[in-house]
Amino acid sequence: MKSQQQEGWNVPASRVARDTHNPIRSIVENLNLNPNPDKPMIALSIGDPTVFGNLSPPTEVINALCESVESLKYNGYAPSVGYEEARQAVAEYSSVGNLEITAKDVILCSGCSCSLDLCITVLANPGQNILVPRPGFSIYRTLAEGLGVQVKYYDLLPEKQWEADLAQLEEAIDTRTAAIIVNNPSNPCGSVYSREHLSAIVEIAEQNRVPIIADEIYEHFVFKGHEFVPLALLSKNVPILSCSGLTKRFLVPGWRMGWIIIHDKNSVFEKEIRSGLQRLSQRIIGSNTIVQGALPVILSTTPQDFFESTVQHVEKNAKLAFAALKPIDGLTPVMPQGAMYMMVGLDLAKFSLFPTEIQFVEQLVTEESVFCLPGKCFDYPGYMRLVLTVPTEIMIEACNRIGQFCERHLHLPLEVEAQMNSLEKHISMDQSGNDLCNVLPVPSVPVSLGEDRRPWSLK
Repeated sequence: MKSQQQEGWNVPASRVARDTHNPIRSIVENLNLNPNPDKPMIALSIGDPTVFGNLSPPTEVINALCESVESLKYNGYAPSVGYEEARQAVAEYSSVGNLEITAKDVILCSGCSCSLDLCITVLANPGQNILVPRPGFSIYRTLAEGLGVQVKYYDLLPEKQWEADLAQLEEAIDTRTAAIIVNNPSNPCGSVYSREHLSAIVEIAEQNRVPIIADEIYEHFVFKGHEFVPLALLSKNVPILSCSGLTKRFLVPGWRMGWIIIHDKNSVFEKEIRSGLQRLSQRIIGSNTIVQGALPVILSTTPQDFFESTVQHVEKNAKLAFAALKPIDGLTPVMPQGAMYMMVGLDLAKFSLFPTEIQFVEQLVTEESVFCLPGKCFDYPGYMRLVLTVPTEIMIEACNRIGQFCERHLHLPLEVEAQMNSLEKHISMDQSGNDLCNVLPVPSVPVSLGEDRRPWSLK
């Protein structure tokens, strides 16, 4: 029998590797992006609040990390679930309302994406399914499909500030459904759900005996007049795994510190899920120990005015962008209520040169050097997502460029265009000074669709 070396090498990738697919990466890498050399590039595409340098963590956070390093106490391995004092700090930070969280309920992870990975892995087997929001963060699909877990979608409704389609959510549940993922506040929508809406989701989960994975990485990142409500506050019986971390609120995504909090009032998770999460945490031998050493100080001493200042900046940009884009024919921005993003609907019937939003965003880069992520990245064609963390002057410049681009490429529907041409012909032919408003018919299709326009397909 010939050896493998004699026959030549054949080393295939594993099924997990072959089935792991990041939609955003694959879409962006295949875009034809050629920025205008005469205009500085404005990337409204990356959900990293530190990219432009205008948002930075406060002195208290930096000093806490330096003290952790200088103490020389956190250079070795920690327990795979994290140091107890760090887990206790997270428990105290997250114990709001009637939530009573202890260190044993907390598992520290290498960022919130790692938290989600562990939660999906511990709850779902190959052949089962999880329910995820659409539009939604693509990492859910990446993590699930790599494990052989099917992804089923429930739609978020832009006309209802991106609330979940509750009837569709419940209809999607079947005997193989392992978990429902709820993302609040939302990436990419910027929505913040009310207590009533969250309670309705919890009720559906309870009636169908399906646990919830709550992606709450944008917790407390809400605009004035809105409230972040931890999903676990509203659950009496549904077991919930909540995922969060330092990434967004503390402006340190590169520090890779996330966590899972186990909410399990009726000990549903006690038999297997708690121990399963502990075993899974051993696959990476724990998260960053230097950051763990700083966690108690970071979570207890970061000043409230730092959080407020960050949110105020993003909210200001959201209002500016919404006011600038709303009057533009062919665009329908949806005003966010929190997080760092805005979704903008594209009426592609009015931009007939672009078959999909992919071509729209490509040409926007080519002409205006403004890059927004196409809705396809979030399984929601016909939209694009804007990041709102940039300096305000750059936000204004980007919106101005988007407006100029839309004005150049706006194509009215043929019926309206024909009537407008007819109107112009009558004007050029009239030499008598007659009141044209009394002699010419009013176009039957409005040129401007106004505030209540819903010109594109939402499905």
